[in-house]
Amino acid sequence: MPDQRTDEAFLLRALELARSSIGLTSPNPNVGAVIVDDSGNIVGSGTYTYDGIKHAEILAIEQAGEKARGATLYINLEPCSHHGRTGPCADAVISSGIRRVVACMRDSNPMVSGRGFGRLQAAGLEVEVGLLEEEAKKLNESFAKYIRHRTPLITLKAAMTLDGKIAPPPAESHNPTALGAGGATGGWITSETARAHVQELRHQHDAIMVGVGTIIADDPLLTDRSGHPRRRPLLRVILDSRLRLPHGSRVVKTAKEDVLVLCSFAEENRKQALRSLGIRVEQISQVMPDGRPDMPGIARRLGELEVTSVLIEGGAMVNWTALASGLVDKVFLYYAPKILAGDGSVPFAAGAGFRRMSDAAYVKSLQLHRFGEDFAVEGYLRDPYAE
Repeated sequence: MPDQRTDEAFLLRALELARSSIGLTSPNPNVGAVIVDDSGNIVGSGTYTYDGIKHAEILAIEQAGEKARGATLYINLEPCSHHGRTGPCADAVISSGIRRVVACMRDSNPMVSGRGFGRLQAAGLEVEVGLLEEEAKKLNESFAKYIRHRTPLITLKAAMTLDGKIAPPPAESHNPTALGAGGATGGWITSETARAHVQELRHQHDAIMVGVGTIIADDPLLTDRSGHPRRRPLLRVILDSRLRLPHGSRVVKTAKEDVLVLCSFAEENRKQALRSLGIRVEQISQVMPDGRPDMPGIARRLGELEVTSVLIEGGAMVNWTALASGLVDKVFLYYAPKILAGDGSVPFAAGAGFRRMSDAAYVKSLQLHRFGEDFAVEGYLRDPYAE
């Protein structure tokens, strides 16, 4: 019988396979599977991709063939028990002759959660669940949020100085938030290492969201330049109430049905003009009483488009609007060892603000990351796995 260290080592391999499919599975989860015989040899492995259709455990079983009999399946997510694009994977695991299944966690899909394991146990398989659960949960947190609520996991990202400034005074600024990593007069706020990580962060998301002010000020591309493959291009979402989006901007010039502009007060001729340039334009049916975009409505619409995760890289006003809406699930905030000070420097969030300390957005489960001299704070305002 393998000990916990052995189980952990093979589960880490399954998690590694699952991570390799980031960007290739949405709106479904990232799953990796490894089949190990009694001698400790890997006889089959698989990684799920949406276009590949077959689930990770099916690919591993096919590779293992007869060697699957009596073996152990290591997988980061519970085998499914329902008919979707494929048949129930739990049935395939049972038919393969696998005798033991070691999994990190239950499936967040209400149609599956616990049922797959139940089917395996009913067939006499040994099932162990929970090892490396936190690592597995983080890998599929956007899927967990989406499959339960049909709205995307929303992450607020910003790069700033130690005193919370995302740009110097506008008159002195040069690309203050361009490309999502915080540029400033004479150079960027954050380092090249931190800026490279921003591309990795973008790669993990289905969509990026900014306000039109960022486009006008910075003319960013808002693309995933990580170099990793994607099944779908990063959806570039722009909040633009009156359709002020410059037709000569880089976003417009590079649009290939991957730019979605959400407006609320725009004239029909402006909508048609953008659509003729390949821009998707949709009307926001409602706005908040103070004129802010209807963020809950935007989240629902993105969910309808099967967007499971959104990275907000807006300016100060969009940051505040997102926080005030109560829809931000997590933050990823980069800090450089610099201080701008001064009343004219642009703060991280500009708006009414929370009036009482008890109302402040509270960030939990903090993690710190180092990028050379820079660092980042990652944390959660809402639990992606909450009902």
